[in-house]
Amino acid sequence: MAETIKILNADDALELFKKSLPTPEAASFVQLSTSAAQVRARALAEVRTAQRVAAQRAPGLDLIALALHGSAAGFEKVTAMIDEMVGVLKSEQDDDDQKKAYCGSELDKADDNKKSLEQTAADENTAASNAQEGIATLNEELKALATGIEQLDKSVAQATEQRKQEHTENTELIALNTQAKDLLGVAKNRLNKFYNPKLYIAPPKKELTREERVYQNSGLAAATTAAPVAFVQGRPAPPPETFEGAYGKKEEETSGVIAMVDMLIKDLDKEMTVAQTSEKEAQKDYVALMADAKEKRSADSKATSQKEGAKADLEGELQTHKDNMAAAAKDLSANAEVIHGLHSECDWLVEHFEARKNARASEVDSLNNAKAVLAGADYSLVQLHEKHHLRGGA
Repeated sequence: MAETIKILNADDALELFKKSLPTPEAASFVQLSTSAAQVRARALAEVRTAQRVAAQRAPGLDLIALALHGSAAGFEKVTAMIDEMVGVLKSEQDDDDQKKAYCGSELDKADDNKKSLEQTAADENTAASNAQEGIATLNEELKALATGIEQLDKSVAQATEQRKQEHTENTELIALNTQAKDLLGVAKNRLNKFYNPKLYIAPPKKELTREERVYQNSGLAAATTAAPVAFVQGRPAPPPETFEGAYGKKEEETSGVIAMVDMLIKDLDKEMTVAQTSEKEAQKDYVALMADAKEKRSADSKATSQKEGAKADLEGELQTHKDNMAAAAKDLSANAEVIHGLHSECDWLVEHFEARKNARASEVDSLNNAKAVLAGADYSLVQLHEKHHLRGGA
C-alpha cells in the first residue's frame, strides 16, 4: 500500500491524473456526454421505428441513423437531416395524392370514353342493320316492279296480237258478208225480173265495141240467144197450166223465194252490225287498255327510279355506318390500351395508397419524435454550458 501510494503521488503521476481523470467540474461534462449518448439512442430508436414502418426503403433514414451512431455530428445537423427527410416524405405524399387524383380522373375519363364509343358502335351497328333491311326490302320491291313491268309488257303484246287478229277476222267477215249480200241482191233482182218486173233493176247499158255492134247487127246474136227447147231428163217440158193455176203458183213462189232471200240479207246485215259494234267496243277497250298500261308502266318506271335512288342512298349510308363502326372499333382498341396502361401505372398505387400514406405519417411522427428528443437534449446542453460559464466566471 505504501509503495502504491508513493507511485500515485509522484509528480509525473499527478500531472497525468490531472490531464486524464475528471475534476469535479469535468464530471458534469462526463455526465453530459453520457446523457447525449442516451439521447442519441432514444432518437435512433425513433428512427429505427420510422425505418420499420416506412412505405419503402429510404436512404435518408439510413443516413440519419448513421449520423446518430457517430458522435462527431452535432444534433443541429441531424435535426436538419430530419427536417429534410420530413420534407421529402411530405413531397412524396403530395406526389402520391396528385398521382391518385390523376389516375382516378383519367380512368373515369377513359371509362366514359369507352362507354361512349361502345354506344356509338352499337348505334352504328343498329343503323347499319336498319340500312341492310331497307336495302333488302327495296330489292324485293324492285324485283316485284320489274316482274310487273315484264308481265305488263307481255300482256300488252298479247292484247295487241289478239286485237290484230280480231280486227283481221272482223274485216274478213264484213268482206265476206258484203259479198254474200251483194250476191243475194243480184239473185233477188234476177227473181224480180221474172216475178216482179217492176222491181227489176236493169244493169247499166254497156258501151259496145265496133266488133260487138257488127255482131249484134248481123242477127247472129238473136239466133244464138234463142231459148232452147226445154227438156227434163230427155222428156219434153210439161204443158202450160191454166192462167189462174199458173198465176197462183207464181205468186207463192215469188213470195217464198224472195222472202227467203230477204231473210238471208237481213241476217247478213244483222251479223255485220253486230260485228261492227263488237269491233268498235273491242277497239275502244284496246285503246283504254293501252292507255292504262302506258300509265301503269310510266308509274312503275318512276317508282323503280325512285326506289333505285333510295337504294343507292341506303347503300351509301350503310357504307358510312360500316366506316363509323370500324372507326369506333379502332378507337375502342386504342382506348383499351390507354385503360390497360393506366391500370398498369395506377393499380399498385391505388391498392397501396392508404398503407403508404399511413406509413409515411408514421415515419413523419417517428422523425418528429426523434427531432423532439434531440431538441430536448440540445436544451439541456445549453443549460449546462451556461452553468459552466457562470462557474468559470465566478
